[in-house]
Amino acid sequence: MATKGKPASPTKLARVQERIRSSARLRALWTASNITVINRMHINDHGPTHVRIVTRLALRLLRLLMAAGVQPGVVDHGLAPQEAEVVVTLAAALHDIGHAVHRQEHELLSLILAPPLIEELIAGLYEEPARTVILAETLHAIYAHRRDAQPLTVEAGIIKVADALDMEKGRARIPFRVGEPTIHSVSALAIEKVEIKPGKEKPVLIFIRMSNSAGIFQLDNLLKEKLNRSGLKDYIEVAAEIEGEEKKIIERYSID
Repeated sequence: MATKGKPASPTKLARVQERIRSSARLRALWTASNITVINRMHINDHGPTHVRIVTRLALRLLRLLMAAGVQPGVVDHGLAPQEAEVVVTLAAALHDIGHAVHRQEHELLSLILAPPLIEELIAGLYEEPARTVILAETLHAIYAHRRDAQPLTVEAGIIKVADALDMEKGRARIPFRVGEPTIHSVSALAIEKVEIKPGKEKPVLIFIRMSNSAGIFQLDNLLKEKLNRSGLKDYIEVAAEIEGEEKKIIERYSID
């Protein structure tokens, strides 16, 4: 078990990331998840592309928060703060695999599927009790990305926020029927870029570039709520602006 305050070996994170990339079982679950949501339900992606984006955003958030002195939940167990990177990476990879079974209650279904995968992905990297701590903290982060769940750790709050931030150019986390001109799909197309950088008033600034003011719907109907429920509101500021001339997204809308 890592000693409190002692930096974690970067090789642990690198090995977990490599195991995630090479896991045939995990790839199969991501593919099955997208068959459920895209092929059968005709809504937006929850597969490997979403995982890559959430992982990148989550690690960026975590590193900025830790650089500002914010302590992740793993330190409550005596683990080094850097071990939170492994928890966040695992949770990002596994949080949506329950879609392979069904979208409804997918967070709970992910909790059923995730434990053996976590054990496989961290095998040989931790001894007890650290191995069980990593398992439990990852499962907490998976569960707490549920819209109505309260995260009790920084890692879980980060997954909740990072999940909502996968919103660039049609990748909204608010499910929408692909090809239908609704406020969900139109607003999703309005988000050009999501940037995470050091903030001035708070440790983290989430800066969102939009092509159309319809993008505010994404921020007000998902990101705002998830940020408010994340436990990280005091550390994160959000700013959005329209770049250049406002672009037209649809030509005409009619009700049949």
